[in-house]
Amino acid sequence: MPDPDGQLDAIFAALADRTRRALLTRLVDGDLPVGALAEPFDLTLAAISKHLQILARAGLVTTHRRGREKWCTLDPDGVARAARWIEAFGAWGADDFDRLEAALAPLLDASPSAS
Repeated sequence: MPDPDGQLDAIFAALADRTRRALLTRLVDGDLPVGALAEPFDLTLAAISKHLQILARAGLVTTHRRGREKWCTLDPDGVARAARWIEAFGAWGADDFDRLEAALAPLLDASPSAS
């Protein structure tokens, strides 16, 4: 599945960090203000804010103001985009890999390093 705008790269780069994955997990149950979202982490609010900026650029969260607080919301569209890409590989079964191996075998046998 092509990624012409690089959004999948941004999504997977954001998901590569365990703190950002934990932040997303906390948002599964609903919106949270940044302060409440940050509570279980041994990080400064500035560090949490940087993580949230990365997640927002990747399209995984949105932030908005409610009164004086900044709230975070999980963006299901960003998560769904990554899930669709991953699910495309779930359609591959053992038979598919066997056919791929059989198709590549003549190429592998003819490669210079096979001699």
